[in-house]
Amino acid sequence: MKNEKQQTFPHPVYSLHVLQPAYDDAQRYLFAPMLAAHEAHALMLAECDVITAENAAAICGAVAEIRAGGAGAVAYEPGVEDLFFRVESLIIERVGPAFGGNLQLARSRNDLGQALSRMAIRARILDVASDLLALRGAVGDLAQRHLHTLMPGYTHTQPAQPVTFAHYLAGVLTFLGKDQQRFANAYANMNESPLGAAAFTGTGFAIDRERVAKLLGFERVIASTHHSIGAGDHLTDTAFAVQSLAVGLSRVTKDLLFFATQESGALHIDDSFIQISSIMPQKRNPVVLEHLRARLSRALGFAQTVAVQCHSIPYGDTQDIEDEILPPVMAGLAAIQECIQLYTAVFATLTLNEEHLARRAGDGFTTATELADALVREAGLPFRSAHSIVARMVRESVEALEQESGKSVMTLEMLQTAAQAVLGRLVNFSAEQLARALDPRAFIEARKGLGGVAPSATAALVEELGAARVADAQRLAQSQNALAESEARRNAAVAALG
Repeated sequence: MKNEKQQTFPHPVYSLHVLQPAYDDAQRYLFAPMLAAHEAHALMLAECDVITAENAAAICGAVAEIRAGGAGAVAYEPGVEDLFFRVESLIIERVGPAFGGNLQLARSRNDLGQALSRMAIRARILDVASDLLALRGAVGDLAQRHLHTLMPGYTHTQPAQPVTFAHYLAGVLTFLGKDQQRFANAYANMNESPLGAAAFTGTGFAIDRERVAKLLGFERVIASTHHSIGAGDHLTDTAFAVQSLAVGLSRVTKDLLFFATQESGALHIDDSFIQISSIMPQKRNPVVLEHLRARLSRALGFAQTVAVQCHSIPYGDTQDIEDEILPPVMAGLAAIQECIQLYTAVFATLTLNEEHLARRAGDGFTTATELADALVREAGLPFRSAHSIVARMVRESVEALEQESGKSVMTLEMLQTAAQAVLGRLVNFSAEQLARALDPRAFIEARKGLGGVAPSATAALVEELGAARVADAQRLAQSQNALAESEARRNAAVAALG
């Protein structure tokens, strides 16, 4: 078999599947960061007397012209390896090789590429964090409206104890707050500057790494020039934040899908999210929750791709964590952001069948724990004895229910019969005490401790979580303002070149 004729770089298949998609990604995500990085680097080189101020001014002028033309003006062309070389060639065309050729002094595509991806991803992390704050606000508002809304609480998918909807939502708010911190931590790790590491060993030129970092809004410089190029933890931190939030929201999705069933009858998804059946006129399909479940799975998949792609690769310069990592990172952030926005709208519009939930709150013997506790507090029984008595009462009530198809009832007579069987005697307990112990609302009112289901305790927790949200919003605003200030600082320095 004859060998195919040797072709020059790039092979058309390589161009189709590798270079052009990577170029398109760079054009979409890295165009603006690249131009900002060119300005910052030129300014720093001039300030460190590596190049002249005239040289820096010429480079920045060319960058301004390219920026004005927009990313669409630098579309992919076969034979151009990546966006960096395309933009560099445009700068050289405008200012000549004597000036334009100096832009890459004390810098490599390695540290530049790492910096650009960090700049692009950090912006998306802030967008996600901002939307997550809005979701927490919507959930918090809903919780405030349902501090007294009784409902059955579940363990192992079975009715367990009476709760309020606000108590459930306080749990949701808690994990959302933790995930907000995960994104804040991922942002802090992402917002470190690798610039000045060059290929991975640094440079022999006397440059100021801190200055270029400050001009680009990075909070700090990565001291290790090797880690500057080989780092993957900023990527996995971001992926893990996406994964954690997706897992938490997926569990809420499962709960809401159950609550929205006709059998449960707990809540009503707003009509703006309901689709009908093409054949069954009675159907109200809460498909928004199904879309959320699917998209959360998508976010999980992209995030897992990031983690796997960072696994078992050389600790250094490699395409696995350069061009190839940008699509799944951005896709994961986009997918989770879609879910956050959808969920914010769902929580802002859903309503509860409060009377139905209140009736069901005590079904399934959900107040049995309180009855056992009351026998300890008010009749002086050991808890294990009280537990055995109530368990016998539940079994007798279930048998009566099955035989008579009536409503389950726990009477004082049943209590004393069970006490006689367990203790060999009757207990000092009245019908009024029994009724109070079996009342779902009395059950929740009794649990006033920190984080308890009592409306007062839940209200305090929701207020505390709301205050944490305000503090998180302030920190997010500080990060956003810091980026805006760095851009203003860089623009002022460019203008001062004359």
